[in-house]
Amino acid sequence: MKTPAQALENSRRTVQSYDAHAREYNAIVAGHPLQPEIADSMRRMMEYVPAGGSVLEVGSGPGRDADFVESLGGVVRRTDAAQAFLDLQAQRGKKGELLDVVTDALGGPYDAVLAMCVLIHVDRAQIAAVLRKIFDALRPGGVFLVSMRVGEGEKNGDYHTVCWEKDRFAAELVAAGLHPCWEMERIGRNDEAWVYFLARRPQRP
Repeated sequence: MKTPAQALENSRRTVQSYDAHAREYNAIVAGHPLQPEIADSMRRMMEYVPAGGSVLEVGSGPGRDADFVESLGGVVRRTDAAQAFLDLQAQRGKKGELLDVVTDALGGPYDAVLAMCVLIHVDRAQIAAVLRKIFDALRPGGVFLVSMRVGEGEKNGDYHTVCWEKDRFAAELVAAGLHPCWEMERIGRNDEAWVYFLARRPQRP
């Protein structure tokens, strides 16, 4: 098991890598249209969000998902731990804020929290606390949409990535008080397996 210092270093290195390669990442993403099944997952999330409802996006990156959610009527708080992504969004008039989902307060309450391809960078030992923080940031009845890499173990390097077995991550959601109400599996770029969960904070304790 890694020490807290090792987990912090992995996180720092990952953020530095995104900061250094934000424009390259943006160019890659821009070359691939939003996949229909990913768009569908966000539409499902927005079924629980009233018109003009608040959505916290953790790890907005270039902001493409936030753009789509806003087109569906949501008011998105765009956040990222990498300043370079926020700078890219600012260049096209979109305001974002620095936020580290592990160390920073999330605010709220929100009607929804969105975390696409982000919690894969959270250390396994920290995921329970992060999910509980997301639970606390949601209003009763609010929803959380998250995508995770499917597999076992983790990958070190410039981008520290933690893979999860689907059932094990679902159990983490439940332990945090979030009730999965929909899931989807898909194969992404480079034949990587992903699972998407839409989970809800109950209306009552």
